[in-house]
Amino acid sequence: MADLPLFPLNTVLFPGMQLKLHIFEDRYKIMMNECIDEGKPFGIVLIKNGQEASAPLAEPHEIGCIAQITQVQRLQFDRMNIVATGQQRFRIVHIKKHEPFLLADVEEFSPKDDNLELIKYYSQQLQPLITQYIKILSQVSDMQFNPMNIPHDASSLAHVASVLLQSDDNIKQDLLSTDALSVLLRKLLDIYRLETMLLNIRISPPDDNFNIGSFSSN
Repeated sequence: MADLPLFPLNTVLFPGMQLKLHIFEDRYKIMMNECIDEGKPFGIVLIKNGQEASAPLAEPHEIGCIAQITQVQRLQFDRMNIVATGQQRFRIVHIKKHEPFLLADVEEFSPKDDNLELIKYYSQQLQPLITQYIKILSQVSDMQFNPMNIPHDASSLAHVASVLLQSDDNIKQDLLSTDALSVLLRKLLDIYRLETMLLNIRISPPDDNFNIGSFSSN
């Protein structure tokens, strides 16, 4: 794959996910103007070590996601707001350039269809959990998503499940970096089971008079 400019952030981008960014640092203004002028994408990678802004370039995780700019709002002093959409996972092969921004050789990285029986089983188990998760989350946040838009295709289902998940960036990076589709779906299934349980507890806490008796000393 051709050289890809990298944007290390404290966030994880998945294929199909939209991300709004405010570009204010000189190095990233240069990078974004090049991408806009040449119609080329850039890569978003979660920061492994370092800071997001006003500091030396951060060390990124190995797996990231290609982002295509879809909207641009020009501001004063060459600042800009952009909207980018995730397209394809990638793996960094070699970082070729560090100044003024990271430029890397990358290769395509996609979860493999490794075990069709497990993929089908986990997909069937995951789909209703996503629906339940969306319904509960809509009660405690401003999240809006039509459950009818949940796909049946296993790969697309994994993408949507990853995007919808309200979780820690390290957990999301682990999902982004998983190289087998059956393993990815199993991880998502485990996470959604836990998250739906915790959300149910949040919206339906025990009564003040709730008593489960004395605790064992063990």
